[in-house]
Amino acid sequence: MEDTNREKMRQQLSQLLEEHRDLDDVIARIHEQAPFDQLQLQRMKKRKLMLKDLILKLESELLPDIIA
Repeated sequence: MEDTNREKMRQQLSQLLEEHRDLDDVIARIHEQAPFDQLQLQRMKKRKLMLKDLILKLESELLPDIIA
């Protein structure tokens, strides 16, 4: 059962990483355009930061605890 849960977490992590990369590309393209919607750009950057937080959380849950 734990393997199934870990696999779901890996799939979710993969999806989040893909969305994060896609947002990064979109933000870069918007930045290249002369007149761009500042509000739209801010929302995308905020979404990207939220995704990064979720990615870090999932990665930390997937990595085994290492006692130094």
